Amino acid sequence: MMKKSQRSGHAGRGLDIEEVRLVSDLRIMHSKVNELYEIIRALQRRHNETDIHKYADAILLASDISRVDDIYLWFVKLKESQQRQTG
Repeated sequence: MMKKSQRSGHAGRGLDIEEVRLVSDLRIMHSKVNELYEIIRALQRRHNETDIHKYADAILLASDISRVDDIYLWFVKLKESQQRQTG
């Protein structure tokens, strides 16, 4: 059976500090994306959009939407980059 380090192209060496930081940051990102997804799903199940707009801080909600748009565009960019690399 091939060792994990050999499969990932890092045969014979451990991760350097920057790689460890990247892996750690990615795990945190995956966790937070899942957390945001679950919160949004709960809001959608429990409340209608009219009430969300009625009770939300309009400026803060607009800022949240803008941030999520930025995140979405970054993910699209990553997806397109991956598709170009894999053909």
